[in-house]
Amino acid sequence: MPIKIPDNLPAAETLKQENIFVMPLQRALTQDIRALRILILNIMPTKIATETQLLRLLSNSPLQVEVDLLQTASHEAQNVSREHLIKFYQIFEDIKDKKYDGMIITGAPVEKLEYQKVDYWEELKKIMAWSRSHVFSALHLCWGAQAALKFHYGIEKYPLEEKITGVFKHQVCRKNTRLLRGFDDVFYAPHSRYTEVREKDIEKCDDLMLLARSEKAGVYIAASTSYRQIFVTGHSEYEYDTLKNEYLRDLEKEKNPPRPENYFTDGNPDRKPLNRWRAHAHLLFGNWLNYCVYQETPYDISRIDEKMKVSRYNGINVL
Repeated sequence: MPIKIPDNLPAAETLKQENIFVMPLQRALTQDIRALRILILNIMPTKIATETQLLRLLSNSPLQVEVDLLQTASHEAQNVSREHLIKFYQIFEDIKDKKYDGMIITGAPVEKLEYQKVDYWEELKKIMAWSRSHVFSALHLCWGAQAALKFHYGIEKYPLEEKITGVFKHQVCRKNTRLLRGFDDVFYAPHSRYTEVREKDIEKCDDLMLLARSEKAGVYIAASTSYRQIFVTGHSEYEYDTLKNEYLRDLEKEKNPPRPENYFTDGNPDRKPLNRWRAHAHLLFGNWLNYCVYQETPYDISRIDEKMKVSRYNGINVL
């Protein structure tokens, strides 16, 4: 797929080296086609790495995608240059009058904090409320999924006794669903978090479907019945060495952090980890783009609100 991003975005060169078709703006303007408009709210501290990971997955499709990058105005990122943010990122005030076919909200390393103690929580709530009328389908990852389940459905997160980190075996809970089309009955995906949402809370809500789970890692994928809200508690977008880098980072901060499970070759941190989730990650993002966004969103993007199905938010308003 030709993915339309700024020519000088750091991810562009990486994707070109991987033989991924990155389309220059001028060429995109000459095509008689409407690109899917995708907004990425990137709240990960490793912004450039996360940009590259997500753009790589969005590119695995015959569809043309135009991506806008969004940051929170209420939080100052510490691990990326201000120049990069000014050059490539927008804030909510810049995009609040636009409509998007899809949106991705990333995870963030704040799951130990109560939601109200996250410095951009009020702004995030505003963005999630806005997405109900301005975004056709929203994909939430890790802490972003927990935050969205809390906001849209009042579902709580719970602390784990120990950080869950590693690559875990998952089972498909509902077959023949559009998001899981082509999935194996058993597949692998990475997790890296200190909290969880629980199956029983998902199952209590009539508007939510539990789509995939893990015996060890618990809830993995859930979605609203309209697929307008999708929640992925893991990190299928991670590179093969992301968990390793997180483990090395944790070693510098604490004495005995949990070692990622089922990850290092022969359990040896000095050996290169194997990526056992790449195919699943591409299929997940490809299915979302095709079946939940492209097949449903109107050609005239300004009419998104006319096409949107009415979703039940369980009568909850946490604004």
